[in-house]
Amino acid sequence: MSSKESRKEPPGPTPLPLLGNLLQLDLKKPHETLIEFSKKYGSVFTVHFGPQKVVVLAGYRTVKEALVNHDEAFGVRGPLQIVDELNQGHGVLWTNGNTWREMRRFSLTNLKDFGMGRKACEDKIIEECQHLVEVLKNFKGEAFDTNQSLNYAVSNIIASMIYGSRFEYEDLEFTSMVDRINRSGTLLGSPSVQVYNLYPFLFKWIANRKESHNVAAANRKQNFALIRHLKQTLNPQMCRGFVDAFLVHKKKLEESGISDNEFSDDNLVMTVANLFAAGSETTSSTLRWGLLFMAKFPDIQGKVREELKRAVGDRQVQAADRMNLPYTNAVIHETQRMANILPESLPHKTSRDITFHGHLIRKGTTVYPLLMSVLRDANEWEKPDTFYPPHFLDKDGKFAKRDAFMPFSAGHRMCLGESLARMELFIFFTTLLQHFRFTPAPGVLEEDLDLTPRTGLSLTPVPHKLCAVSCM
Repeated sequence: MSSKESRKEPPGPTPLPLLGNLLQLDLKKPHETLIEFSKKYGSVFTVHFGPQKVVVLAGYRTVKEALVNHDEAFGVRGPLQIVDELNQGHGVLWTNGNTWREMRRFSLTNLKDFGMGRKACEDKIIEECQHLVEVLKNFKGEAFDTNQSLNYAVSNIIASMIYGSRFEYEDLEFTSMVDRINRSGTLLGSPSVQVYNLYPFLFKWIANRKESHNVAAANRKQNFALIRHLKQTLNPQMCRGFVDAFLVHKKKLEESGISDNEFSDDNLVMTVANLFAAGSETTSSTLRWGLLFMAKFPDIQGKVREELKRAVGDRQVQAADRMNLPYTNAVIHETQRMANILPESLPHKTSRDITFHGHLIRKGTTVYPLLMSVLRDANEWEKPDTFYPPHFLDKDGKFAKRDAFMPFSAGHRMCLGESLARMELFIFFTTLLQHFRFTPAPGVLEEDLDLTPRTGLSLTPVPHKLCAVSCM
């Protein structure tokens, strides 16, 4: 390959002035258009979102090579106008440089200290499962919306790790915060906000931008109030959760006279908001997808319930049971694969010029690792577009890991709560399937259950109702 060829930028559809390729994109589901582009232009291509040039990475091998083998070059978080306004350079999810390094390191260490992926966390999840089971029993088999109850249950796990205690589902402070986080995800993924991100000077007036700011301000105010209360009752010898640990560390730095550090009130509030949002909406949406798939495919649900009965019986499922529940574990993994919660991942950005797959990608270029193209890669999955649990089973029916299973992304920016999410999904899903058989609402046929996702910042099921028929 000549040096001239290796300096060529990735191909892509021809952009129009100012509009770029917007007329070719479906802003309600841009990931689907990008998948189609990848079939024409290959696994590394350029697309113009209005005036913004984006390089898209498609397919398992390409995405893995970029995020894992070249994680230093591709590991910077890319910008989004609305998010930059809301986060103002604080927190762990959308920052870079020292702020990101310090907040991520501190978050990982302390969430592990408060049980993430360990027995202490398992006990919290099991306790929350018992509350959720009672809530679902109260519906007495009648159709209910899966959204709120599952959201509140999952959010309580991260809440107990952050604030040191769980909340009741009737607590309006708690439920309003969870509901606002869900609303925020819908707003940030809306077509009008996406257009605002591209043309901020032209579309400052849009209603969804204003509402996004109002929602964020309300959450910030509520978090400040919660943190103020925790500060007043702080005991440095007995940290109740992440906020306490942050406050203690901040105080130690102040007492040592170290003023140049990242442990500010703004970073605390934004990191808490990032962790709470990331630790609730994606996991609860995946669980909702799981129950929807079970109602849609009763034969698969029957096999899961059979395996649970055989391997666990009526006692509470524990994390250690996973190895004895290969089919159930395969169903959970297949749910994550098909749910495809973050199809485009969150935007990345190159930290330097890099020649990748023979193409020059310049420093500062926004990069979308198309996770949907990994989870539906026809070279990696036998039935990429079908809900097919045997993807995760070997010929002997034992659970089989798959390299192309990458719902938590990879590399520097891999989801820091992966071990928590995995434990939550397993214990919530198995406990619910132990206690209930899930069916469509009366008058709705299994084939009529809609698997078309609702697009926001993540892909969630469209509003629907299911019946939870008690079996214990």
